[in-house]
Amino acid sequence: MEIKNLSLPVSAAPGAVSAICMLPEKPICILTLAHGAGANMQHTFMEALATALAGAGIATLRFNFPFTEQQKKRPDSPAVAWQAIAAAIDQARELYPALPLFVAGKSFGGRMSSQYLSANHRKDVTGLIFYGFPLHAAGKPSIDRAAHLQDVKVPMLFLQGTKDTLANWDMIESVCQSLKKASLVKLEGADHSFKAGKNKDMIPVLSAATEEWVKKKIK
Repeated sequence: MEIKNLSLPVSAAPGAVSAICMLPEKPICILTLAHGAGANMQHTFMEALATALAGAGIATLRFNFPFTEQQKKRPDSPAVAWQAIAAAIDQARELYPALPLFVAGKSFGGRMSSQYLSANHRKDVTGLIFYGFPLHAAGKPSIDRAAHLQDVKVPMLFLQGTKDTLANWDMIESVCQSLKKASLVKLEGADHSFKAGKNKDMIPVLSAATEEWVKKKIK
């Protein structure tokens, strides 16, 4: 496996952010992988997921948002986050133009990715993957954050835990049923961090579900 450390130029204001590309020997596709609001691209979850995906033949380009690059606690505004996501997509496409391209993100990273794609209908993106879509704030069930998903033109995969406090199961199930291009994978007992008990490692489950879905989309 080849690992590349990259610098992504986002824009003049936030500048560049760090990125890591993991390329397996015979990749079937590449996906951009955006982190959540409480971590960076080197969080153990992000590293473990990228490594597992590489084992499944899926290349990843994970990157920092400007707020984590600059070690700030407050997440970027959507406009700035979208610029970082666009830069990652452009970099992945430039590096590996022959590979099918998917966009993915954990929590905040997935939500910002979907907002970007709802406003920018890129023909070079094959699909969108959510590792825990944050449908609402904890304790405040709502589907308002899902409104923009109706404008996303590419197929979407939702990987959701039944004990996710940021996505009431009945609500996320209803949202996905309303979307023509959405697939929902139910992860019994998993929370928003994909923890499902001391002896249950969800990373292989997430990787396998991702592999199965992307292979269907690139046939």
